[in-house]
Amino acid sequence: MDLLEWLIHGTIPVPGDGALGAREVIGNVFGLASAILGMKRLVWAWPIGLIGNVLLFTVFATGELSGQIDEPLWGQAGRQVFFAAMSLYGWWRWTQLRRHGGASDGGAIAPRWATGAERVQLLVLGVVGYAAAYVLLTQVLGSWGPVTEAWILTGSMLATYGMARGWVEFWLIWILVDIVGVTTLVQAGYYPTAGMYLFYAVFVVIGFFVWVRASRTVVDTTGADRSTEVVSA
Repeated sequence: MDLLEWLIHGTIPVPGDGALGAREVIGNVFGLASAILGMKRLVWAWPIGLIGNVLLFTVFATGELSGQIDEPLWGQAGRQVFFAAMSLYGWWRWTQLRRHGGASDGGAIAPRWATGAERVQLLVLGVVGYAAAYVLLTQVLGSWGPVTEAWILTGSMLATYGMARGWVEFWLIWILVDIVGVTTLVQAGYYPTAGMYLFYAVFVVIGFFVWVRASRTVVDTTGADRSTEVVSA
């Protein structure tokens, strides 16, 4: 079996007579690397994450999760599409900020808490996004668990957008997404994948505290207006 064939069809044994698809493992490794790079506010977080998005989309859309062939998890697959789009946006935005000076500690962006208006924006986007995702998953695509998957999809969108904007709150949204995601995967019987998500959640919690600390000490050196975050020309 050559490398490409192994990536497409190969599995990796795990304890308990289970197995993980190679794409599933590698995609999550790229996702974890993206989270660590994002924690450090490095531009490379976005292209690295983009590769993971492509791999994981093929896993969730086909149902080839944890070495099983099952019903596709369209909420999980759909969020990979949004991740890809947001990765391109975040890549562009952080590159622009970095080019104009970035943060005082060398990071691409200076973390900060969202303003009251921005939190209202997140709340409105969350409500509207959840309603739209639920309708899409129940009326158009079909899904194993539309109630939870609608939140996984919506929460992932909000968290990725918040990361691109540099809002500390995005880590908290990720924690809520991981809680629901792990629960959903356990109920669906995808225990190895749930374990990987739980492992990933540890880094999300660490990332939150890292960004909270940075928000107190790191200064935006781009000359942008923090209320609008418009990069100066």
